[in-house]
Amino acid sequence: MDWGTELWDQFEVLERHTQWGLDLLDRYVKFVKERTEVEQAYAKQLRNLVKKYLPKRTAKDDPESKFSQQQSFMQILQEVNDFAGQRELVAENLSVRVCLELAKYSQEMKQERKMHFQEGRRAQQQLENGFKQLENSKRKFERDCREAEKAAQTAERLDQDINATKADVEKAKQQAHLRSHMAEESKNEYAAQLQRFNRDQAHFYFSQMPQIFDKLQDMDERRAARLGAGYGLLSDAELQVVPIIAKCLEGMKVASDAVDAKSDSHVLIELHKSGFARPGDVEFEDFSQPMNRAPSDSSLGTPSDGRPELRGPGRSRAKRWPFGKKNKTVVTEDFSHLPPEQQRKRLQQQLEERNRELQKEVDQREALKKMKDVYEKTPQMGDPASLEPQITETLSNIERLKLEVQKYEAWLAEAESRVLSNRGDSLSRHTRPPDPPASAPPDDSNHSSQDKESSEEPPSEEGQDTPIYTEFDEDFEEEPASPIGHCVAIYHFEGSSEGTISMAEGEDLSLMEEDKGDGWTRVRRKQGGEGYVPTSYLRVTLN
Repeated sequence: MDWGTELWDQFEVLERHTQWGLDLLDRYVKFVKERTEVEQAYAKQLRNLVKKYLPKRTAKDDPESKFSQQQSFMQILQEVNDFAGQRELVAENLSVRVCLELAKYSQEMKQERKMHFQEGRRAQQQLENGFKQLENSKRKFERDCREAEKAAQTAERLDQDINATKADVEKAKQQAHLRSHMAEESKNEYAAQLQRFNRDQAHFYFSQMPQIFDKLQDMDERRAARLGAGYGLLSDAELQVVPIIAKCLEGMKVASDAVDAKSDSHVLIELHKSGFARPGDVEFEDFSQPMNRAPSDSSLGTPSDGRPELRGPGRSRAKRWPFGKKNKTVVTEDFSHLPPEQQRKRLQQQLEERNRELQKEVDQREALKKMKDVYEKTPQMGDPASLEPQITETLSNIERLKLEVQKYEAWLAEAESRVLSNRGDSLSRHTRPPDPPASAPPDDSNHSSQDKESSEEPPSEEGQDTPIYTEFDEDFEEEPASPIGHCVAIYHFEGSSEGTISMAEGEDLSLMEEDKGDGWTRVRRKQGGEGYVPTSYLRVTLN
């Protein structure tokens, strides 16, 4: 069924229906536009939320970033940020594919509808004009017929009137003949006009208007189909981001499973282990014999040089109780303000950084030398003398870094000896039996005196047995390390400098050592060989 056949007399109905269809299209475009604004606002709020909870310090400067709980939270924030990006993508797709395209299509439909209805109104106007002409010719024919009949009656009356002259009779007959002729012409004109109008009317109702209505039907059906496709775009925009959103949610689940309480406890130990030995037992001070009392932590003692020294209780408490408030410490270059274990770690980090800088300067010097040789052999490529300032600066940096490496190595050796000394002292203290209460203890507040006296005492067999050497072996003997995880190379890397290793994109590697904050991770290839690669080139999974 088509509009031209079934709705041939419903011009106003079709006009209202097509206008309603275009209004519905405009309302849907407006709805999608507001939906886009909602998505954009939602994504913006999510990004602001993520920004609010991101740490202010970088991962290198933030010790909390080493905990799996914090790493998982950072991963969740990243996934939420990616999720916000997908909401922005939905908003962009809806804005471009629905709002812009459908709004443009709506304008085209309005122009086409206006053209069709203008054509229909012109056809109606032409038909109405033809009907008016028909009516005019009909009235004229009617008027001429009445005039002809009246003239014929007048001529007949005069012809029968004995008092009428012959001239009057002739004149009346001529007038009647003229009126009869005019009526005949009006009749012919009316008949022709009627025939023309019937032809135009048939063309109007059976051809012209059905064609216009069929065009309107085709236009409305195309509009409805396009609107239906627009409805589908609303769901397509969501379905397009569903896989990525699913990955975001999967990443959040992986982050939740990555929280390792035991590992975090171990990280806390590594971060804050001081390396100090535990305080020894407080020994009994016999005040019943004032003349023979031995010096103690809380009394006036006479050191070996004979000068009295006042030892206040505050100093003793500061050594014995490490849980009170600590005074503000002054940061020193050798990190001596830190506990022994932390000092050793910081010195080790500084030494590794200096070695990397030194290697970098050595590589740069070699490159400059090669470039200088090329310039000397091929002068047109450059002036060899122009490289002398850079070579001189590189040599100066190398010498400076070598001195710093020696300095940090000396500090590190001293710190390691302190750590070993504290370990041995702690082990020997807790393996030998306690002293009797009558004996006077050494000065506990003076660490160096305690270390000296403890070293002068002959340690027991237990104290010198296996535990000390076990600790020593753990720190200094190299054993084949086992992987702590695995990783996949995201990009290709060409390990050209010393200490690095090459890897191909997509290659599976064993994780030997995590990134310590310098951007490098130590890995082992399956075919053999270990070295450092950039952390950002890897996707890491810990065991």
